Amino acid sequence: MANTASARKRIRQTERRTARNKARKSRVRNFVKKVEAAIAGGDQAQADAALRAAQPELQRAVGKGVMHRNTVARRLSRLSARVKALAAV
Repeated sequence: MANTASARKRIRQTERRTARNKARKSRVRNFVKKVEAAIAGGDQAQADAALRAAQPELQRAVGKGVMHRNTVARRLSRLSARVKALAAV
């Protein structure tokens, strides 16, 4: 257990930050799920709209330090390739 006031404060700060980061990650996952659901449904327009909504959310996670930029770049690239492939079908 924390013995100093600064250590106790650090614990409080970490709890708040962890809660915020969890919420951000959860939000990102929900946006990605919407894109994947639209892809699974085969709806090009809906998938495109969901991807455009998910992109800023993923980029915001990078900006806030919740996710790594290369991870987000890879996910966006793969999702956009899958959405683009719907048009070819």
